[in-house]
Amino acid sequence: MDNTWDCGSHSPGSNPGQGIIFSVIIMLNANTYVTAQEGIGGTIRNQYEDFYVEEIPEVIPEGEGPNVYVWIEKLGRTTLDVVLDIARDLHISRKRMGFAGMKDKKAITRQWICIANMDSEEQLRQVENLDIYKTDFLKVGRGRKKLRMGQLKGNKFRILIKDLDDIEKSADVANDVLKELEVTGVPNYFGWQRFGKPRTITHLVGEALVENDLEKAVNTYIGNPQSDEGEENQRARQAYDDGNLEESLELMGKSMRYEKMMVKELIRDSKRGELTDKSYMNALHALPKPLQRMFVHAYQSYLFNEAVSKRVDMGINKYVEGDIVIDSEEHIVRDKSPEEIQELIDNFEASPTCPLFGTKVPFAGGEVGEMEENILKSYGITKADFEVPKMPRLGSHGLRRSMRFQVWDASATPTDDGVMCEFSINKGSYATAVLREVMKKDVV
Repeated sequence: MDNTWDCGSHSPGSNPGQGIIFSVIIMLNANTYVTAQEGIGGTIRNQYEDFYVEEIPEVIPEGEGPNVYVWIEKLGRTTLDVVLDIARDLHISRKRMGFAGMKDKKAITRQWICIANMDSEEQLRQVENLDIYKTDFLKVGRGRKKLRMGQLKGNKFRILIKDLDDIEKSADVANDVLKELEVTGVPNYFGWQRFGKPRTITHLVGEALVENDLEKAVNTYIGNPQSDEGEENQRARQAYDDGNLEESLELMGKSMRYEKMMVKELIRDSKRGELTDKSYMNALHALPKPLQRMFVHAYQSYLFNEAVSKRVDMGINKYVEGDIVIDSEEHIVRDKSPEEIQELIDNFEASPTCPLFGTKVPFAGGEVGEMEENILKSYGITKADFEVPKMPRLGSHGLRRSMRFQVWDASATPTDDGVMCEFSINKGSYATAVLREVMKKDVV
């Protein structure tokens, strides 16, 4: 396992101490750069306004229909938090809320939110009159179809890198890196947002689910206090680890919204007797479905990053015999010669893939497939483990995902405060993977 500390091996209530800190430093499994320039260093997100994200929508509301669309701008909030607040204030089920993708919390972000089945003009005015914390409604209109996860083309970014020794020189280096990446593509690493930070446990909950251990999954999410959290949250988690559910709930601050949902379910079940797998299942089901699904996805992402690191070493924009290659529509490329496949890769019409491991995902052939199989062996798991028998809806068949992504409209401009990097990337890809190449450091 690349000599990493086994960050999933501690038991709830134990004190992982420095082990957790060590694993967090390396846990992304992103170990390879594709550009050779020395990084410019610097820092990002010194303030939320330094990091701007705008969704490139696939669906534009037509102006009529039963669903209300809101083009929001949020600051310092998760998409899910905003969606839950809107549902709460409208007194409707969160299941009627739709959005195309999660956007960064530590940023200014713009995206569409859809509220299903709001037919009347009175309901439209109710939406227009909402006052949601740190969220502006820039446009409100109607659409015929509901908005679903994944219905976006990509995202535009405008990110300020600060704390640079020589801003003009740094801008030149950044432009050179970005030009190179526009040709080769960027390693398609999952960023820290996928795993959570400072509290990096999302993939560990997923690991427990893959191990079919629901109690460990719940305990990992609620308990296990860490020193990089506020003292109140640490006390709440410690109370949970000590078995004091009521005390834990009382100590939980506003930021522990989802832990509260789970603990309330556990308290309810504990009054009927000893907690069982069913109790822990109920606790997990108390969470919003997008969050439930993120756990196993995060563990798949953790393993995927390792596969990308190893495959990038073989050439990010080179076809290797045995590769499973997909086109821009994510269809497997078949019946092409190696030369034809290479031409498609050069033109960003296709890319080699790595596995998001699951029960049915195929391995590549040749040395690429051998590398992929060895990753699972090193973690002591098999593809079948991703079935998650006790909660099969959270299991995954897996899929092949491009091991690189395209970046376009990229530029770096010197400013009084630093270097402003602007670029657009495919949906599902992370801006921090681009910045990592520019800065040559771990980027959160």
